[in-house]
Amino acid sequence: MTAGRDEGTRPPGGPDGRSEPSVHQLRLFVVLAEELHFGRAAARLFMSQPAFSQQIRVLERRLGLQLVERTSRVVELTHAGQALLPHAHAVADAMATLRHVADTRTRGICGRIVVGTLTAEPAMPHTRAILDELHTRHPDVAIEMRSLNFVNQYEALACGEVDIAFLRPPAPSGIQTLLLAEEPRVVCLPADDPLTAHERLTLDDLTDRAMPLMPPESPQEWRDFWAVNPRPNGTPVRFGPLAVDIEGVLHMIARGQTIGMLPASARDFYPRPGIRYRDVTDAPPCTMALAWFTKNRNRPDIALIRDIARTVLRQKPSG
Repeated sequence: MTAGRDEGTRPPGGPDGRSEPSVHQLRLFVVLAEELHFGRAAARLFMSQPAFSQQIRVLERRLGLQLVERTSRVVELTHAGQALLPHAHAVADAMATLRHVADTRTRGICGRIVVGTLTAEPAMPHTRAILDELHTRHPDVAIEMRSLNFVNQYEALACGEVDIAFLRPPAPSGIQTLLLAEEPRVVCLPADDPLTAHERLTLDDLTDRAMPLMPPESPQEWRDFWAVNPRPNGTPVRFGPLAVDIEGVLHMIARGQTIGMLPASARDFYPRPGIRYRDVTDAPPCTMALAWFTKNRNRPDIALIRDIARTVLRQKPSG
């Protein structure tokens, strides 16, 4: 089989027609060209294969070209893909250079550090203590906070969009974490759910309730942990509509579409009309962690923040 159709062959267009491709999509294409395998390429970027494939299809629609030939066994670049690849490399390399130039000041412990956070992590005591200590030691460093969601929380670290992040594990391979705290999980229910009559519930009590569907871009291990899927008795979880962030989860619960398993601190940070929180006696606890891309662990700025985090943990009062 040859490497495909000529440059004039265009796959069926979509409503976005010849829209400009994103740097992210070009980066995915470069990785696919290196791996020639959708599964391996997706794994390198902490994405599911369907989500990765969808982004490649969007790139093809936006360019009006078929870039790869797909069969059940192999992936090959088309002639158009081969012609485009050096230019995609150039764009991805230019963005990497831009980030490197920005990082050089940070690596000298000056300039800017971009901190990713998920849900209510910016308000958690450990987050505030670590960032306060960073500011005390290096007051000339600008700390930029960037809100992440269920889709991009790990990809943002791998692609350099954030330097470190305060997240909720489990984290996929390629991301390292430092455990900061642990807390119980609670169930968030629609206010009119009959189960709200009980202050304490078990996972068996929740068997017939749907959970939010997490986006396929998030790691399977992470999705299963937060859904407690399967349940301890082996029952698979039933899923409802898709949610990409905590506000989406809370909206669906208030509308009676799903329930949600959340950290106990959600009671304080996310009170909402139409929802109620209840204890779950047999749900495994959840953790909070400082996370970074494994390949960046020796960068001076990331090593500094790890050191600050360990100092803060040692100073934390016991009990």
